[in-house]
Amino acid sequence: MGSLAACSSSAAYGQRSAKPSIVGFLVAGTRASHGAWITAFTQRLSELGWTDGRNIKIEYRWAAGDIRQTREFVAEFVQQKVDVIVTSAFGVQAATEATSTIPIVSAAFGDVVAKGLAKSLARPGGNVTGLSIQPVELSSKRLELLRDIVPNVRRLAALVNTHVVGEQEVVAIRTASAKLNIDANVLDIQTTEDIEAAMATLAGETDALYVYSEPLTNANKDKIIKAATAAKIPTIFGFREFVDAGGLISYGPNFSDLFARAAEFTDKILRGASPSDMPIEQPVKYDLIINLRTAKALGLSISETVLTRADEVIE
Repeated sequence: MGSLAACSSSAAYGQRSAKPSIVGFLVAGTRASHGAWITAFTQRLSELGWTDGRNIKIEYRWAAGDIRQTREFVAEFVQQKVDVIVTSAFGVQAATEATSTIPIVSAAFGDVVAKGLAKSLARPGGNVTGLSIQPVELSSKRLELLRDIVPNVRRLAALVNTHVVGEQEVVAIRTASAKLNIDANVLDIQTTEDIEAAMATLAGETDALYVYSEPLTNANKDKIIKAATAAKIPTIFGFREFVDAGGLISYGPNFSDLFARAAEFTDKILRGASPSDMPIEQPVKYDLIINLRTAKALGLSISETVLTRADEVIE
């Protein structure tokens, strides 16, 4: 009986150890807004030997830029005791608020050190690792590009979800605008209704629109672009998906690359690495995308000098 008990115990242990790890993937946006990035993540995981439904289980949650829903999904993951949480944007902050023990992989987030989510990029020291973006530097670059393409811009409207975006980023937009002698009007948005109300006020009141790209604006990009196009307002974004949808310009990190690299962090954690010892990395690929069709519809003539700098021109 003792031998039988030992065998039973061994068998039970073997079954537990063979149980697939659970990855809680909290998608900040929607299937439409983040689908390509999720594909990049799962493809890279597959290359590293992980297949959903075979040796791992990926639990997807789609927050669509909803702060309350994001927190609820994180609470679900904590209750499930997932092995790792992969997320981006506000999802990273929400996850750190909910757990200090479950490893968290940031696929894309602002300055994690400035936000207090890690002690340093080289040695995070907690349960967060992954990719960190430096948004302050990007604001200046985007506005310089906007001035190159729309030389007569004097008034700028900026859609910013201040519930997600920190004061540091808002100051960066105002500072970069002032250096270029542009008057910046930062419009606070926290819901779809806020976006609709803000867009209804812009016709004839601004020379260009800067959209701080994050899950809420990403989920509502079609509404934003439709309203801006109708009002003949040039637009600049942080994600190329906005330009694919009809926006004028985007400049920012290649998010498919970021999510593929997030898969590499996930792989290491699933194999036993500790996030506290895994250096947080920054983007290495940046893309400038210009929609020439939109430029023509707005009556803008873009110089060859600017076009040759673009990584892709949509004609």
